[in-house]
Amino acid sequence: MTPHIQIQGLTIAYEKPREGGTFVAVADLELDVPRGTFVTIVGPSGCGKSSVLLAVAGLTAPSAGRVLVDGRVVTGPGRDRAMVFQEFALMPWRTVVENVRFGLELQRWRGEDLTSRAHRYVELVGLHGFEHYRPHQLSGGMRQRVGIARALAVDPEILLLDEPFGALDAQTREAMGDELLRIWERNRKTALFVTHSIDEAIFLGDTVVVMSKGPGRIVDTIAVDLPRPRAIEVMDTEPFVECRRRIRAGLAGETSRA
Repeated sequence: MTPHIQIQGLTIAYEKPREGGTFVAVADLELDVPRGTFVTIVGPSGCGKSSVLLAVAGLTAPSAGRVLVDGRVVTGPGRDRAMVFQEFALMPWRTVVENVRFGLELQRWRGEDLTSRAHRYVELVGLHGFEHYRPHQLSGGMRQRVGIARALAVDPEILLLDEPFGALDAQTREAMGDELLRIWERNRKTALFVTHSIDEAIFLGDTVVVMSKGPGRIVDTIAVDLPRPRAIEVMDTEPFVECRRRIRAGLAGETSRA
């Protein structure tokens, strides 16, 4: 079966306007993501993790290589992909339900009342009762829930998440990871999730991809052999600890190389 996402020889380079020349963020990266799996990516700062996500989203053009979704080359954004960023990116003048509805408006959604659909996804992420609040009235975790609801409401085939919990405190971050898995278990969208947290990567992922110091390459791909659904307590099990050791060893090797 053809992987849902195929990344083939991906190189991403950015122009350096002040110094001249280019900065290579990602070099010759290869990755297959099967349909319905949750793949997490970890690596040192500046290794190109977010650049990979942007290329899959169609927001960054490869300098070399290509990204395919369902066997078709990605040439730009599409309705089959939705992205959740670390920055909440909510419009402060819109309510919760209006922010969720905005994604549907952008895609000119048809066939269902947009407000009703937005309400449904607000409830899915646990924000029933907060539909008419504005972003400044919400906690950081609640604002990120709005971002997730907005992405899910357009019913993408692929969910791309770029450090969505990075700005949250540790306790809220843990709770949000648990909540994201609960939502994901309902429909098993293909998910690609970038994080700096090793524990988060293991807890969420079917597979953990470890990237090298920039220019980013894949140095290890680890299958997470933990049953689903998962609870926080799984972090204390030996398979989880062993997976953590292997990831740390890979990252430590990259630090030594640097």
